[in-house]
Amino acid sequence: MTPLRTALLQGPGGVPGSTADSLAALDRAAREAAARGARLLVASEMYLTGYAIGERVAELAEPADGSGAEAVSGIAAEHGIAVAYGYPERDGDAVYNSAGLVGPDGARLADYRKTHLYGGFETSVFRPGDTPVVQADLDGVRVGMLVCYDVEFPENVRAHALAGTELLLVPTALMRPYEIVAETLLPARAFENQLYIAYANRCGTEGADGSGGDGVITFAGLSCLAAPDGTVRARAGTGEDLVTADVDPGRLRASRADNPYLRDRRPELYASLT
Repeated sequence: MTPLRTALLQGPGGVPGSTADSLAALDRAAREAAARGARLLVASEMYLTGYAIGERVAELAEPADGSGAEAVSGIAAEHGIAVAYGYPERDGDAVYNSAGLVGPDGARLADYRKTHLYGGFETSVFRPGDTPVVQADLDGVRVGMLVCYDVEFPENVRAHALAGTELLLVPTALMRPYEIVAETLLPARAFENQLYIAYANRCGTEGADGSGGDGVITFAGLSCLAAPDGTVRARAGTGEDLVTADVDPGRLRASRADNPYLRDRRPELYASLT
């Protein structure tokens, strides 16, 4: 099976609070990623609006099939590349920290709502999602979705592994000084669960510098594609970047054949976890 070349877009997106700027940056990145042979582009958590935008979350939130989603679908179809991205989703009176996935033809493939909210800001403006495993098929690869903090809970990633996820997409907004998540935890999660993880982070600062948030946040960057053998196939630095690497189903099958973690589980011993 042909490897799925995956691009990770690391950046602020645009001016926090400006969906138009974020979409323009996404269009440029999609064009470049497609030129490199990528079939999938993964952007960060809350990509369309910026993360630290305070009370503007409610103002900028839109339905999963809103104008932002339509614009992303147009970008994907124009460049022939699937796109995963974060955005604030409105569903009636509720607002969710969500991630969407559209195919290279612009068709909507999946929507996921972050299940584990981080800190006072998120818990004050978002409602947590309640569907732990969301998946779609892309070029023969079983793709799953989480958002940022979700991947730091081993139960979430193991649930994806048991459901057959081969590539886990994680739009994120990891801030300093928690670089250990990108540098150590992500490769370990990929190894222990025998799957690929595409972790696309923000970079730079947002917040009380005028972007609408309550305090300044410095994002860690360090976006990466972690492989099931525990290696990192692509790693961004701390600034704006677009990195690419292949998700190879053949290597995944070989790794799963060699690594006994999933086969040697004893679920009957784990009842106390729930």
